[in-house]
Amino acid sequence: MATVAFIGLGVMGYPMAGHLKTKGGHELRVYNRTAEKARKWADEFGGTACDTPADAAKGADFVFTCVGNDDDLRAVTLAPGGVLHGMSEGAILIDNTTASAEVARELADACSDKGCGFLDAPVSGGQAGADNGVLTVMVGGDEATFAKANPVIDAYARMVGLMGPVGSGQLTKMINQICIAGLVQGLSEGIHFGKKAGLDIEKVVDVISKGAAGSWQMENRHKTMNTGRYDYGFAVDWMRKDLDIVLTEARRNGATLPVTALVDQFYADVQAMGGNRWDTSSLLARLEK
Repeated sequence: MATVAFIGLGVMGYPMAGHLKTKGGHELRVYNRTAEKARKWADEFGGTACDTPADAAKGADFVFTCVGNDDDLRAVTLAPGGVLHGMSEGAILIDNTTASAEVARELADACSDKGCGFLDAPVSGGQAGADNGVLTVMVGGDEATFAKANPVIDAYARMVGLMGPVGSGQLTKMINQICIAGLVQGLSEGIHFGKKAGLDIEKVVDVISKGAAGSWQMENRHKTMNTGRYDYGFAVDWMRKDLDIVLTEARRNGATLPVTALVDQFYADVQAMGGNRWDTSSLLARLEK
């Protein structure tokens, strides 16, 4: 059993921290910007709610962060009261935020100066994956740090992979989002086309999902898409945040991403329709407006 701090109890972090407590059997200290949520988590799982990230990190063997973006991450790690001001030498910071590779390297340097380890470890699998403890975790860092942290990360994961040095986890998550963006647009166009052609979408998907067109998105989202329900997971606002990270990195490394850039603009159209909090499958709503 380890002493673990978890910073950020949103729709992903709340159940992830819960699995670290219940499945991992670790001692948990938690912090959330809304203190009431941290107290609720502590009452539910038996951990300790702390007043600051630094307080949560004091004496912890492993510190997890799962917040919104680069700025949020810097605020809970580097700013006064952040975890770097509470972590002890030898502790490991594991960041589950989907953020830039740049901030991952920045945090790795800060941890190194303090004698601590660092892993960038963004996740995929959505709220359902977090709730069920079956997330895919893409990790950047050195092998020794990964070997120490992997058994702890396993509590909320189905698959954990070391992708390379610091920043590689975030870069892999960018590829994940590139692939999803194009796939969801294709699925949206397929359903839209099928409706216009007068086909029974359920029958169509039952057949094509068993062939080369099949995907997780098709299996898990076609029913809700077909009925115009878009409250089943990762929000459009967050997808646009992720795609901004992707396109910024592409400008830096010279990658050409025409479909990703186009789908990003389609999501901007969904936002303009008031769909900021709709899930990412709402690209179909844009076609049907």
